[in-house]
Amino acid sequence: MIFGRLPIDEAEGAILAHAVDSNPGKKLRKGHILTADDISGLKANSVETVLAAKLETNDIDENQAAGDIAAPLAGQNVKVNPAFTGRANIVSKNMGIARINTDLINKVNHLHESITIATVNDYDVVEEDTLLATIKIIPFAVDKKDLANTLEVIAEASEPIVSVSEFQKLKVGVVSTLLAGTKEKVVKKSEQILQNRLQLYHNDIDVRMETDHHEVPLSDSFTKLLAEGCELILVFGASAITDRGDVVPMAIRMAGGEVDHFGMPVDPGNLLLLGHKDSVPIVGLPGCTRSPKLNGFDWVLQRLLAKLTVTPSDIMDMGTGGLLKEISSRPQPRTKASKTKKNQNGKSIAILILAAGQSRRMGPENKLLAEIEGKPMFSLVAEQALKSNAIDVFAITGHEQEQVEEVATKFGIKTFHNPDYKTGLSSSLKTGFRELADTYEGLVICLADMPFITATLFNEMIEAFDAEEGRAIIVPAFNGKRGNPVLIGSQFKPDILAVTGDIGAKSVIADNEHVVFTIDVHNDSIFKDIDTPEALSLIQAAKDAEE
Repeated sequence: MIFGRLPIDEAEGAILAHAVDSNPGKKLRKGHILTADDISGLKANSVETVLAAKLETNDIDENQAAGDIAAPLAGQNVKVNPAFTGRANIVSKNMGIARINTDLINKVNHLHESITIATVNDYDVVEEDTLLATIKIIPFAVDKKDLANTLEVIAEASEPIVSVSEFQKLKVGVVSTLLAGTKEKVVKKSEQILQNRLQLYHNDIDVRMETDHHEVPLSDSFTKLLAEGCELILVFGASAITDRGDVVPMAIRMAGGEVDHFGMPVDPGNLLLLGHKDSVPIVGLPGCTRSPKLNGFDWVLQRLLAKLTVTPSDIMDMGTGGLLKEISSRPQPRTKASKTKKNQNGKSIAILILAAGQSRRMGPENKLLAEIEGKPMFSLVAEQALKSNAIDVFAITGHEQEQVEEVATKFGIKTFHNPDYKTGLSSSLKTGFRELADTYEGLVICLADMPFITATLFNEMIEAFDAEEGRAIIVPAFNGKRGNPVLIGSQFKPDILAVTGDIGAKSVIADNEHVVFTIDVHNDSIFKDIDTPEALSLIQAAKDAEE
């Protein structure tokens, strides 16, 4: 590959290494392949050289190379998305446990700096359509020999490289042992917490039993559960297991089963016991499972529900990363936002109209209630939002809350009040993301004082959004200048919640340029907001002229 600063007359067919301004006011972006018309435009803009790349006969285009590597990596329950900007993503088809051949991934990443593979962790729980691995070609092309060498190493793999073990619906039996002082409400609460855990992975407690905390009746309970066809047996002991000779392990052996392992290097979760009868796992639960907080049992449960064998060695390998007790930020098992509401193109996007401002420059009048074409300005924005392909439309209120809510209610738009609206735009953004980011894949942030924004623009932004393909923030631009509204992926919720002042999402966009995708629009409507009485008069006149 030839890479360098090329004279403009020699640059046709070259791939731009950086964005460059053409004429008139047109920006050619990184990765663009220069055409004869582009060359003419650059010359007209007095551009004499460009930093670009030209492929040679021994080069493989970045997209082809990424796709060629991704294909043989993909195992069961995964799919490979088309390569885009030198990147091919492997995503899950189903919810389950990610299986990653870590040794082979490391080997490939050591072959050549131009070829990289990033993955989730082995045994991570993944949802449907989760990004599992991304193959990124660093330059614009890969040498044929380097690609061939990589594919040869991948072909040597004796097991799947990137796959998902799907969660299975098992018949689950639970036994709770009782001592004289055991309270029934403790048993019920423990079982409910366990039920919540199981439901995360599409399972339930199918059979419940209670018995004395003694090996003989407990052994009988195991026999009964096995006779009923249970495929997984979980035991809440009234007293913690302290030894392989304790009640629960003794009962497993009395029922004809075996104790596989006692204890685990995960805290909380140290006192877990794993055994089996025939092919049915039996787990003695540590006391920490009565709490919804993450513990070692969660890791074992996930694997068992995915029909993965859990060996003593597997448990012993959980020590690195197994210190959970003091990690305040660790997640708790809970029902995750489903994000099942999607438009006809499979996008789960909502529009959030920011209508909380004080309209200080407008004087006493609230600009959002000022009439244009006989309607409050906020109504014009709401109408276009509701005509779009967004799943839902919401609004943030603040100044003159009741009056703005009255307009929103006429359109059936749900509102969220921002009590901190006087502190600036960021407080409204944070209010919206707190309420909605866990339900939708992304939010279109629209200012309520922009009456020329259309449903067509909303639809173009929603269509362009694809976080998996690196388009997680969508921004419109006219003549190379960015405007509003913007679409921001919900994964940026922590970044939004950290923003302060009246700058909106500008800092979040600036910090994440690598996932910003710009849509070129054909007029300046993306800049036309209304801040003054003079601007309102001009807008009213412009709207009248359209009639």
